[in-house]
Amino acid sequence: MRLGIFAKTFAGPDPLTVFAAARAAGFDRVQYNMACSGLPAMPDAISDDVIAEIRTASDATGVSLAAVSGTYNMIHPDAAVRANGLRRLGVLIAVAEAMGTDMVTLCTGTRDAADQWRGHPDNALPEAWADLSEEMGKALTLAEGAGIQLGIEPELANVVDSAAKARALVDEMQSEALVVVLDPANLFEMAGESERRDLIARSIDLVEGRIVMAHAKDRGPDGAFVAAGSGVIDFAHFVGCLRAAGFVGDLVTHGLTAAEAPGVARFLRGVTG
Repeated sequence: MRLGIFAKTFAGPDPLTVFAAARAAGFDRVQYNMACSGLPAMPDAISDDVIAEIRTASDATGVSLAAVSGTYNMIHPDAAVRANGLRRLGVLIAVAEAMGTDMVTLCTGTRDAADQWRGHPDNALPEAWADLSEEMGKALTLAEGAGIQLGIEPELANVVDSAAKARALVDEMQSEALVVVLDPANLFEMAGESERRDLIARSIDLVEGRIVMAHAKDRGPDGAFVAAGSGVIDFAHFVGCLRAAGFVGDLVTHGLTAAEAPGVARFLRGVTG
């Protein structure tokens, strides 16, 4: 199981600075964000020079790309906003392989027009699912043509808010390009120990065979996000369930500060062996 971290955890004006910080903190992989190249997270264009800088930084540090972030609001209530997001996703998909990865991570979205990570009651409506299905179909056409995987992550505030809905979308899309990123902290807000363990185990069972990346952030007793190892999640149990399901991919941490990163790396290496 390879350990990674969100590249944006580290401040830096260029990929070499960011990758070197990730390596110094104890990580082998990064989930990249184009902001680390001084661009918008979803840029209108990515030049050959930018791609070359990323590859050079990776070669120099030995830190490789687990994925690149391509998150936009896939069910934004304004169809024009969705179309613009899809166009920019296409830019990332087209150069992902050249940057050194075969996966782009997504946000399945929310009806909240201002914040793609904020929940909305209309997310549960059939119309929201229909919009997601249509948008995902377009995204998968782009990804399949480029040989790129698209990773969806169950998020409580998004239309895909559970492993069951991730499974439903995978079954509906019928595309090998659609895969799952699973973060135990996104499966609940507050829950007792036995409920947490059961939810994690059942969620992994539901999407077994389609999990290509796991995320590692934690929840405090009050439900707030905290760095992995400092909250209530039993990561040894999470990793054990992943391994039992045949998972051999990347475990990528986020929701932490740069100062916390070395300690989290040590904790996760202890859990993964």
